[in-house]
Amino acid sequence: MPMPDAFPRKSWRLRNLRGMPLGLLASLVVLTAAAWALTLYQTFSMDMPMGIAVRGGMEGMEGMAGMAMAGIAADGWSLAGAAAFLAVWTLMMAAMMLPAAAPMIVMFAAAQARREQHVAIPTWMFVAGYMLVWAAAGLLVYVLVQFGSEFATSLDPPQRSKWAPLALGVTLGVAGLYQFTTLKHICLSHCRSPLAFVAQHWRDGRVGALEMGLRHGLYCFGCCWALFAVLVAAGVMSVAWMLLLTLVVFVEKLLQRSRRFEGALGIALIALGIVVSFGAIDMPWMSG
Repeated sequence: MPMPDAFPRKSWRLRNLRGMPLGLLASLVVLTAAAWALTLYQTFSMDMPMGIAVRGGMEGMEGMAGMAMAGIAADGWSLAGAAAFLAVWTLMMAAMMLPAAAPMIVMFAAAQARREQHVAIPTWMFVAGYMLVWAAAGLLVYVLVQFGSEFATSLDPPQRSKWAPLALGVTLGVAGLYQFTTLKHICLSHCRSPLAFVAQHWRDGRVGALEMGLRHGLYCFGCCWALFAVLVAAGVMSVAWMLLLTLVVFVEKLLQRSRRFEGALGIALIALGIVVSFGAIDMPWMSG
């Protein structure tokens, strides 16, 4: 539903932060910082990297760092393991994605403030809807981790050494090719235009805010899923990959109508995928 008279085009950007309570903005910053702190603490305190683990021991884990967080994937399928994995995954997604989503969250809060006095609860409902999409993605990742662990266990160590670079290389290549797809461009255009998104998809009330958060989360997922597939393949708790992808996602969404960055990133990913697939380079920074 469009929002008539809600967004004067000329001076809106100068006024948007005035409509957003400073406490809400500060709490968003604190939440992001806390998510990063807890994620880094979890990363450096784990007994093993979060990646596809070989059940029955660490011997032969020369390849992909795997997604087992000190027993999550290594212990096989379990409700407790899935819950623990989802908790860590969602925390990590909050750390990595909230910086890129901040302009959209600020825009929503400012729009809400222009319509009614109650801003905090609808805004956090919006954030909750956004994070629910990434939490749901974590379920899919957990399933992939389990099947990946079972497949890795079925191979002997020499086979794992050959299979792991190829799997990571193919994932990098797919992520690179996805940069040139129409779906990528459509999702990215919605993520880059918070004002247009709010104007086109506005819903009143708390349920409406949740619905808007879910919708924006889906666009964000459609934009970034291939990049995070690289994170999954390289080792979810890889600090180097987390920082790199956080920066890439932030820059990609910040730049307006910049196909050059998207294309350059796609070519770089494809080239890196080819090199990694043939084992021409080692990536020791890939899992820690």
